[in-house]
Amino acid sequence: MYTLIAIAVLGVLCLLAEIFNVRKAIVPVTIIGLLAILGLTATGLNDSADSYNNMIVSDNFSTPFSCLFILLTVFLIALTPSFHQKEVHKISDFVSIKLFLLTGAVAMVAFGNLAMFFLGIEILSISLYVLAASNRLSLKSNEAGMKYFLMGAFASGFILFGIALIYGAIGSFDMAVIQEAGTSADVEDWFYIGAILLSIGMLFKIAAAPFHFWAPDVYEGSPALTTALMSTLAKVVAMAAFFKLVSAMNVNLPDSSQTALMVISILSMTIGNIMALKQNNVKRMLAFSGISHAGFMLMTLLAVSTSAGILLYYASAYALAGIAAFSVLLYVTKDKDNEDIFNFNGLGKTNPLLAAILTGALLSMAGIPIFSGFFAKVFLFGQMLNAGHIILVIVAVVNSIISVGYYFKLILAMYTKEATEAAKPVPFVYTAVATVAIVLNIAIGLYPSFLLDLLV
Repeated sequence: MYTLIAIAVLGVLCLLAEIFNVRKAIVPVTIIGLLAILGLTATGLNDSADSYNNMIVSDNFSTPFSCLFILLTVFLIALTPSFHQKEVHKISDFVSIKLFLLTGAVAMVAFGNLAMFFLGIEILSISLYVLAASNRLSLKSNEAGMKYFLMGAFASGFILFGIALIYGAIGSFDMAVIQEAGTSADVEDWFYIGAILLSIGMLFKIAAAPFHFWAPDVYEGSPALTTALMSTLAKVVAMAAFFKLVSAMNVNLPDSSQTALMVISILSMTIGNIMALKQNNVKRMLAFSGISHAGFMLMTLLAVSTSAGILLYYASAYALAGIAAFSVLLYVTKDKDNEDIFNFNGLGKTNPLLAAILTGALLSMAGIPIFSGFFAKVFLFGQMLNAGHIILVIVAVVNSIISVGYYFKLILAMYTKEATEAAKPVPFVYTAVATVAIVLNIAIGLYPSFLLDLLV
């Protein structure tokens, strides 16, 4: 609860800083504040569960994920000034919106009541709608914002209707009451219909197939920094919230729900990877890659009692690699009309460090050692084998091999093609964020128990 309050207060202070014309202090003070909040939140990692009228629950699930969300927001806010250097007068707006988005993210993973969950998801979604359409002079950005708003509102309708039906069946929004009632054999049918509608809404938010059609256009049209946020922070937030919902309702769901999750997971992995192979636009390629990774993360829902730590590890590995990749993409495509692969031609010669970081990020996403993406898939596949889902693991391994194809298409462009333009200065913050993100990615690959043991 203190984490939520502190982040919200920090967001309000950012808006006040603009009024008092201390714009240059906004980003440094915000980053210092977020790091302090991260320390405050991390001190509760080993504490017993703390509940505030069961609306916000700080426990060993919500606290590690909240720490991850805060860390990702630090990276995204650090990138903001360089990306929006032509819109310096709007810096307070962009930073405060990201902070309010973070409050929604924390509420989504720390909720103990479906009313708080819906409040969190709407705060996060509204912030994303604004950021997607924030480049008002760009037709693509306006299109992305409208598409995302329409599809997001559609998904929210499913979620709200599902929550209403669950309330009708159980008589409470409280997750503890819902979980307890779910163990009884005489739950009304409204509960199952509500659970289905709620799941459909969350699958829209995660961009899992076949609810993924909005993602490529929205990712391509949005400003690159907003795409980075959607691809990393927003996706892992939605996945963590969905995991928490399923873990509460799973006690009385029929076996057919597991079959449906397996089918959706397979579809997401396969469609995401096959479509990514055909892309020449890097943002669209990463969008389809994100759909594929959503399929991998959905596998954890097939063993919710034992895979919380694996989800945290996979989400961390994927998000850190995504931040590193997008930091390089922001540099390469700065002042460009598109994000096509040819823009990366010869980057290995013009900027070896950034090329190496992008290569590492892509190899992590592909699941190549020594990066944490490899170990995330190893632990995930091992968990699924223990649960008896052999066919699903075989499909996942095949999809991991397919993904190497489009990741290496970008790597080969950096190292085998001739540069189309001379090297240009790199903003320090791009290099710093990309380096720190990839180093953290490798670090959790070398010491996986650090994250895995948090949610035992």
